[in-house]
Amino acid sequence: MKWYLVWILLFYWVNHKLMAQGCSDAGFCTMGAMKPDQPFNKKVPVKLRSMEISFYRGTTTLTPVVYVATADMSFNILDSKTFFQLKLPYQTVSGNFGETRGLSDISLCLTRNLRSTPEYDISVSLGAKIPTNNSNLKDDRFGLALPMYYQISLGTYDAIAGISFINRKWLLATGIQHPFNRNGNTFRWSEWEPVYQDGNAPEYVRSYAKAYKLRRGTDVMLRIERNFRFSRFNFSAGLLPIFRITRDDIEDPAGSGNRIRPEGTTGMALSGIVTAGYNFNVKTGVRLLIGKKITQREVNPDGLTRETVTTFSYYYRF
Repeated sequence: MKWYLVWILLFYWVNHKLMAQGCSDAGFCTMGAMKPDQPFNKKVPVKLRSMEISFYRGTTTLTPVVYVATADMSFNILDSKTFFQLKLPYQTVSGNFGETRGLSDISLCLTRNLRSTPEYDISVSLGAKIPTNNSNLKDDRFGLALPMYYQISLGTYDAIAGISFINRKWLLATGIQHPFNRNGNTFRWSEWEPVYQDGNAPEYVRSYAKAYKLRRGTDVMLRIERNFRFSRFNFSAGLLPIFRITRDDIEDPAGSGNRIRPEGTTGMALSGIVTAGYNFNVKTGVRLLIGKKITQREVNPDGLTRETVTTFSYYYRF
């Protein structure tokens, strides 16, 4: 019982005392082989077909707060080693500029177990993210395009690939995410500065990075996770570095039509991730995930930067 109290106090402290930043990737760190806290038990067969409902809260570096409810479904196809994953998120964002809500980008992923031994598993994943809008939602008061922080879709078609190694103690994974198009966001400082707080807060308007018709760069992720598995409880702690290896580019908001590649959009964003889970039985359980950003890129036009991330999930395996 003492161990349980230690972990409860630890998670409370991380969530409420640290001004942290959590996993702020474009989606692939929770897909297929790249997911955190994956099950591994060779003594009791693990049911890998699953239905998971999760509730996410993320505070940003500015005023928007992001809430996401996600239905995450995984089914085996062809044989017992191949699984198809579908993620349907519903997102709400609320901040000083207004509120947006609706179906967020849809994730599809095919995962294949390449090798399974009593000591470890190796799996690969191929997937895609499908946009639900062109990332140009507007506010209700002025009819102006909102910054990317408020957009419920990234507005791009993305390809995703990854591979993982997992045993009883460790999860090692890497993946890549590449967008194929630019989005339709038309947020401009010049339009918001005269109307936001009657023109008295231009510095706040300019704290949102320019993202006019943004084309995101390519991301590469690594996941290093240490797991502590017990009969019903499981805990994990790990690092999640995400590298943007090519620069974002935007169209000149002034209307010249030229493409601009802002400085500071490449580099590493490093997060620390901890999870705690409880299995009611072989089929059902709950999980708490908390993320803390350790470093971030200098410029983030995509609006993915988070102060804190907390996710609570219920899963059913069959």
